[in-house]
Amino acid sequence: MSYAPPDACSRLLHGPHEAAAAGRAWPDPPRDLIRDSWRRSLAAGVDVEAGGAPLVCDPAQLDDIRRAHPLHPLLPLLATTLSGLIGDTGHIMIVSDGQGRVLWRDGGAAILHRADRVGLSDGHEWVESAVGTNGIGTALAAGRPVHVYAEEHLMRVLRVWSCSGAPITDPDSGRIIGCVDVSGLSRSLHPATVALVGAAAKLAESQLALRVHERDERLRRRYESLRVRPGVLLSPTGRVISGDPGGRLGERVPLWDDTAPPSERLPGGGRGLLRLPASGGERPRPSGQRMILRDGSVAVLEPFSDGFLLRTVPAAAPATLTLSFLGEGVPSITYGDHERALSLRHAEILALLALHPHGLTAEQLSFHVYGDAGNPVTIRAEIHRLRAQLGKAVSAKPYRLACPVEADFLVLRRSLAARDAAALARAYKGPLLPRSESPEIRRERDELEAQVRACLLRHGSPEHLWAYAQTCNGRDDYEILERLAALHPTDARAAAARTRLLP
Repeated sequence: MSYAPPDACSRLLHGPHEAAAAGRAWPDPPRDLIRDSWRRSLAAGVDVEAGGAPLVCDPAQLDDIRRAHPLHPLLPLLATTLSGLIGDTGHIMIVSDGQGRVLWRDGGAAILHRADRVGLSDGHEWVESAVGTNGIGTALAAGRPVHVYAEEHLMRVLRVWSCSGAPITDPDSGRIIGCVDVSGLSRSLHPATVALVGAAAKLAESQLALRVHERDERLRRRYESLRVRPGVLLSPTGRVISGDPGGRLGERVPLWDDTAPPSERLPGGGRGLLRLPASGGERPRPSGQRMILRDGSVAVLEPFSDGFLLRTVPAAAPATLTLSFLGEGVPSITYGDHERALSLRHAEILALLALHPHGLTAEQLSFHVYGDAGNPVTIRAEIHRLRAQLGKAVSAKPYRLACPVEADFLVLRRSLAARDAAALARAYKGPLLPRSESPEIRRERDELEAQVRACLLRHGSPEHLWAYAQTCNGRDDYEILERLAALHPTDARAAAARTRLLP
């Protein structure tokens, strides 16, 4: 904004002021920065006739608030940088926190006395929602250095003041933690003051960044010297310091509660665990709280020295689904710690999905269960009922088993491939789902039966043949019984086999 004489600026803004106070449309709105600020202020219900800023801090607690604020050590630096603008010049330097509360000020006695009349003093609040457009509140709202000329203030009592303010951002948290402002009577404060105030704010931020770097190094050295269990080392605000070489967590892990005011949140918002005080004072240290990281993994947040350690929680191994479908008994499953009997239809579906690990469409599954007479709608209904029992163990599109699977008929297949007659005799309890009429199940059942019998006849010992003879198909198998009957006459198995061969 080019510098305009006070009287000219007053005439330019007289119409908009009167319209804003009366709630009418503005004839010639002010520059964009001030227009936006007026709109925010009026929407917040600012009284243009109010007498000044409200006192919001208990004077008895103000010293504690000051000492806890991260800008406290930098006051001498700010005062020295801006010393040419205060003192006997009729200007006042003010440093506020991120909520616009005045924490420190400096200036000559006369200007400080004038400032007291409007609340430009310790403990008073200067956010836009409290006093409307001003150098502190508007700089905090805009997030950049601003100069507010006298008549650009919305409250009438402030129109003899001009001010230049610049926000100060914490390089650790990325949030605005304060504002440095130089205010004076309108005829004495030039708009170019904002450049020097902005430079002072940048100088404070560079000193904060240096302190953050030194603190990070101390924290990192302490972590490495203790050789604690590996984890991701975080600053008190959730910034990643070390332990994340792949960068999967990004620059920081959000720790703020999304109910906190904007000045207390991470850039861009985001839900987290902590709500940190704007004063920069003591922060809560949650112990053992779980967080879901952006890559979907789960981690536990633990306090460590001045920061935090984030330890990844190993994902729980998914429960195994065990299918017991061989023999004449009722088909059953074990999922996790629970065992249950199944209907024949559900057993058929699970057997088919186990036999087709890459999955089946509803149409394919329907054909395998019902043949040409199948209807995919019926299969979808059965899958819905099955998922009500097994949850995520059965996934869709295509239908498949989404967990580790063990099945007695799959064990048979592996034993057959290895030609392991002993394992085969132990695993075989009878045919696969003997009551099933599913075309695919019948084909699998017949193939297994033929291969088991052939393998035992070729590689099996008498013990293996006798085990097979106890199953429903082996009980009357002529060739198996003949082999057993040929054993030594005193062998009880030979006698039993000869008895079964009698007509």
